[in-house]
Amino acid sequence: AKPAVPFGGAYRLIDFVLSNLVNANMRKIAVLTQYKSHSLQKHLRDGWSIFNPELGEYITAVPPQMRKGGAWYEGTADAIYHNMWLLSRNDAKYVVVLSGDHIYRMDYAAMLEEHKEKGAKLTVACMDVPVEDASAFGVMGTAENGLVTSFIEKPECPPTLPGSKTRSLVSMGIYIFNRKLLFDLLNNECKDATDFGKEIIPQSISKYKVASYQYEGYWTDIGNIYSFFE
Repeated sequence: AKPAVPFGGAYRLIDFVLSNLVNANMRKIAVLTQYKSHSLQKHLRDGWSIFNPELGEYITAVPPQMRKGGAWYEGTADAIYHNMWLLSRNDAKYVVVLSGDHIYRMDYAAMLEEHKEKGAKLTVACMDVPVEDASAFGVMGTAENGLVTSFIEKPECPPTLPGSKTRSLVSMGIYIFNRKLLFDLLNNECKDATDFGKEIIPQSISKYKVASYQYEGYWTDIGNIYSFFE
């Protein structure tokens, strides 16, 4: 599993996102695993046994439970759809959806606070990148108030930021949902959707208040061997 790839000695790629969560005081964490996950589960057991269940804290690896007809996860949204039963047993008002193979430092608590202040139903973290790199991501358009007006997943010709011919605004694959909306989307409106970037977000923009959260700092998606060594 990619998040278990060693990085910087004793650490793994997933340690970045887990550190971000702990620093934001977000301590109810489910790690949805799939293929070849033993090394990842072992690392969670040996390196992250710092949570106190008596305080409602936990980090737990959740392999596919085959609760939806015996299928494997088919995408990011489908993985959560398979595990809606976990969310239904939780009293959280918000769900933070993250990837385990990104390298960055980010304050999710600040993102959540802005999500609340804007009264958003969904917030997407974003950053601007050179337009020649943007086709590898979901490219966003936003209004002056920060609301998302368009979202195109991995376009061949990415649109650029207003007033710039060289930069595009892209999604980092970091989302905060109001739990009720996430339930409604996955159980009803977008029941057949498998991916957030390709289906859920584009379909939500016209119906709901979808906000952007501008990130400034180092961030990279370790999507392949080249990006890992780079």
